[in-house]
Amino acid sequence: MAHVSVKVAARPERTLMFRNQMPRYEILSQDAMATLDAGWRRLISEVGVEFMSEEALRLFREAGQKVVDNTVFFDPEFVLEQVAKAPREFDMQARNPANNVHIGGDAMVFGAVYGPPFVREGAVRRDGTLDDFHRFAKLSQSFAALDSAGGVVCEPNDAPLDSRHLDMIYALQTLTDKIYMGNVVSGENARDTIAMGEILFGGRESIEAKPASISLINCNSPLRWDDRMLDALIEYCKAAQPVVVTPFILMGAMSPVTIPAALVQQITEALSGIALTQLIRPGCPVVFGSFLSNIDMQSGSPTFGTPESGIGLLCTGQIARHFGLPFRTGGGLTSSQVPDAQAGYEALMTLMPTFLAGTNFVMHSAGWLEGGLVAGFEKFVIDAQIVEMLQHEFTPMEIDEASLAYDAHVEVGHGGHFLGAAHTMERFRTCFYRPFLSSSDNYDRWMRNGGKDTAARAADIWKKRLEDYTEPPLDEAIKAQLQEYVARRRRELGD
Repeated sequence: MAHVSVKVAARPERTLMFRNQMPRYEILSQDAMATLDAGWRRLISEVGVEFMSEEALRLFREAGQKVVDNTVFFDPEFVLEQVAKAPREFDMQARNPANNVHIGGDAMVFGAVYGPPFVREGAVRRDGTLDDFHRFAKLSQSFAALDSAGGVVCEPNDAPLDSRHLDMIYALQTLTDKIYMGNVVSGENARDTIAMGEILFGGRESIEAKPASISLINCNSPLRWDDRMLDALIEYCKAAQPVVVTPFILMGAMSPVTIPAALVQQITEALSGIALTQLIRPGCPVVFGSFLSNIDMQSGSPTFGTPESGIGLLCTGQIARHFGLPFRTGGGLTSSQVPDAQAGYEALMTLMPTFLAGTNFVMHSAGWLEGGLVAGFEKFVIDAQIVEMLQHEFTPMEIDEASLAYDAHVEVGHGGHFLGAAHTMERFRTCFYRPFLSSSDNYDRWMRNGGKDTAARAADIWKKRLEDYTEPPLDEAIKAQLQEYVARRRRELGD
């Protein structure tokens, strides 16, 4: 398998999507896995999972599962039979084929932050706008380390609530040529996402053969799937578009405080949702999702970048592989309000185990601040730097005769230096990774350049990226069709 080429220029160009060929860091013993296996079987069969959808309940009844009111009590073997129908790996198409992605195996896909209602630009924290959404989409397009702008990169609060999903999908389809995430607020919004994908990619057959969007379906933990999320899940699965079936667990609030209990609950919720996807459309691509952290037991506030979340993340990778499923977890998560040292070390505390676990689909890779309430422009750049450095660190070395540099020792001899050696001169431009954000200047040079800290340098970078941004080309007839669809649906929705 080809190694990934990591560029050293300030504006790296995408070559191939990142493949993590390093060994996986697995911390669960066989006995521990067996204990967790017994735990989810008991929880799913004795306590059950609530589904707030008549169609979902009907499908489970017809499949022979026990349904009492809105709660499904599962036969664990039935669940495993359904889960086994999901593909271990699958491909997704972007409108630029160079940006197609593979999900599963050793492939890692990175997307921007998802869902914040607020935005931080420098010292200002405010409501997100559609212009902010556009700017984040453009930044996602400009960073080769990211495979996707994601979905709701920030909430465009100045756009009408009923139709803003149309604005977001249109922006993701036109301002980027990478894969994008669908809207999940309702089944209707999901249908709009699918219809716009059909326009962009040439019809239903095209997107069913190779998915065009991937969507986040969150469980209302503990043990409840809400109607809106289920309505969206059903629409996407009918159209063979992958869904990321994700328990949303903050230990101490949405699950018991112990990591093993949270893992058992996560398995129960994820597998029950995945079983539903396969009843809707056997073989539909699906991702085992995990959003697992804990709360501060003094204040009740969510905390991120914690040791417990890192342990849970590593366990999740091992568990998903046990069930033969691609998985989502991790990201550049932090509780910090600003892009400071805390934001950096907490993001790394989450992103490092993300790589060690070999996560297949990484949401929130860039821009997450304040527990996910805020999308930060400076934090976006800082996270992109961390991701790019980790991609380089997790690229295997090539060890051969040339890399051992015997001739350089012969040339330099004892007590010399290698700065002017032929081996160095041949390789000095590419031998070491050069970060685009970090400063290694001496103090005097750093002061002459303004004495800027990391956040200030990050601000310069994102502004320059937007200045240099060029919209990726799109056939004008297709763009006109998309605009017409958005305008028509906006009228129908009363906006």
